[in-house]
Amino acid sequence: MGRRERARRSPTGARAHSSAGAVYDRRWARNVWDAARYASGLLAVLLLIDWGSGRFTMWRGLLWLTLAGLLFVVLFPARVSAGEDWLAARWMLRERGVRTDVLVSVRVLDGISQRLVLRDAFGARVVIDPCVLMNNPDLWHRFEAGARKAADDGLLLCGQTALRHLSDRMDRETALAVFKASGLE
Repeated sequence: MGRRERARRSPTGARAHSSAGAVYDRRWARNVWDAARYASGLLAVLLLIDWGSGRFTMWRGLLWLTLAGLLFVVLFPARVSAGEDWLAARWMLRERGVRTDVLVSVRVLDGISQRLVLRDAFGARVVIDPCVLMNNPDLWHRFEAGARKAADDGLLLCGQTALRHLSDRMDRETALAVFKASGLE
């Protein structure tokens, strides 16, 4: 059993998720291009400043390239996908997933950017940006159905309030989008 297969199985041996019928973040590709544009823009500005001042050297160019590469890595978005009773986030080198039908914790972390921390009964943990769920109704519905199942089964011990706030926010965003589309703003 390979590393990828182990990551997709729960501790009980049941298959955690399969890619059949999965939905993905529709804005992920655009966000990757944005990260690349910001990093290349920074690189271009730094190189132009060095070239204009006459202080450009190969080492300074390598330093600016490294700095732009680090900015790209920091801005690189997670690719969020969901299916029936699972949600996964894949970064550059790793993928983490949770079973939404056995969630035990849903927390919203405030800070510079909000983060949604999900933990299931098997100890798996995923951290995502809640805006990904807001911008992708298909992802939201898959996540909410599994979380609702966990709450109905009494497993969701921490986070029903956070889940309710997210649901209210999603309803508001959907209503605003409908009003905008119909011209009733």
